[in-house]
Amino acid sequence: MSYVQILRRRWRTLTAVALVVVGLSALLTLMATPLYTSSTQFFVSTAGSQDSSQLAQGGTFTQQRVKSYSELLKSPKLLDPVIARSGIDDKSGALAGKITATTPPDTVLIDVTVTDANPIKARDIAQAIAETFPTVVSDLERVNADTVSPVKVTLLREPTEATAPVSPRPLRNLALGGVLGLLLGFGAAVLKQLLDTKLRTKEDVEGLTDTVVLGGIPFDADAAKHPLIIQADPLAGRAEAFRSLRTNLQFVDATNHPRVIVITSSIAGEGKSSTTANLALAMAESGASVCVVEGDLRRPRLLTYLGLEGSVGLTDVLIGRYDLDDVLQPFGAHSLTVLGAGATPPNPSELLGSTAMRTLLDDLRNRFDYVLIDGAPVLPVTDSTVLTRLADGAIVVAGSGIVSREQFGHALQTFETVSGTVLGIVLNRIPRQARGAYDYRYEYRPDSLPDPQGRGSRRRRKATDDTTRPRKDLVGS
Repeated sequence: MSYVQILRRRWRTLTAVALVVVGLSALLTLMATPLYTSSTQFFVSTAGSQDSSQLAQGGTFTQQRVKSYSELLKSPKLLDPVIARSGIDDKSGALAGKITATTPPDTVLIDVTVTDANPIKARDIAQAIAETFPTVVSDLERVNADTVSPVKVTLLREPTEATAPVSPRPLRNLALGGVLGLLLGFGAAVLKQLLDTKLRTKEDVEGLTDTVVLGGIPFDADAAKHPLIIQADPLAGRAEAFRSLRTNLQFVDATNHPRVIVITSSIAGEGKSSTTANLALAMAESGASVCVVEGDLRRPRLLTYLGLEGSVGLTDVLIGRYDLDDVLQPFGAHSLTVLGAGATPPNPSELLGSTAMRTLLDDLRNRFDYVLIDGAPVLPVTDSTVLTRLADGAIVVAGSGIVSREQFGHALQTFETVSGTVLGIVLNRIPRQARGAYDYRYEYRPDSLPDPQGRGSRRRRKATDDTTRPRKDLVGS
């Protein structure tokens, strides 16, 4: 995955980290104590130079000495007199931390800067240094009391009181905080992407398998309340996604034209049952005769979504308790028929792989254009892999943000192990804000709707675009 894709997917992480760093920079800037500086400058020369050679020797001597003088500015030899002259209550060690002495290369200049939270105090200290330093140097360089010091220190710049603080600098701090925040945010985004094991996008699926992605179903927080979106809101973007899935399925293996299809998932909670129900409704409304079978005998959910009775069903037919015609239930206004799971058997895998099941599927194949089987998840149990051997193939529903890449890959390997045919992948629960191949943030509804009382069309009020609301949950089976 490229860095651009990472930024598009993890831009929230980058933005959050950057804002936190900028916020901390602003907070530290506000909490920082303003500091003021006062500066002075000295010129060091030698006395008694008569000719050019003596001047050159004196210049070399002075350049060597100024390095020692800059260290002298932080020694008690100078600081104690400065404290006494300026009248401050700082100790010499604390005062040394406020003084900065620099010597520009190849010069005999000494620049002294005093930093303090009080601009007047900084100036007083610098003034005391300006008055004391030349005397201290002269005393140190004098061989005895009767001789004159060969070194002369001249004050070049008088210290002044600062009118503005040199620290903190809000604009600089915020700019540096922004740059650092972006760098840290980018690092956090890349790290989060590397640590994220969930399957989320079509690109993730295509990176794990060559199996075609038949479609993507957008995330809908209201799906638990309205699992049959084809009936609840036929014009919704999610309903159109199922119709698109129906259309794409017609072009899968056009030569053999699969009609008996198992719909399953890697683990529970990826939305296989709601996908099966809505796909069956979409196929039925196109004019095809469809039978949807509740093939998950362990935790059946399909009939609950459809609102049908499930006391008898598939298991009763397989054990010969009822005939197939006795347990088939019509649903809706279209040619959709439902076969419930029936009672939970003690041996679901064996029952689904039996000769009776093969005979039942052959019977359903002759009666209907399509037979959709809502199978159990692949990884917990083997029911769906057994069913796939009897059907024309399987569709694997992958829940975005639910299943991990490892789980999804393991599920596909399971089908390969039993030589089962995977017709395609359906990516479910795609976030509304996600960009890429499937973008269902927008709907295309008519401006007017038919009047149910037959009085012509009526103008729509403000369209209820459920795709623009934030989504939090989806039905879990």
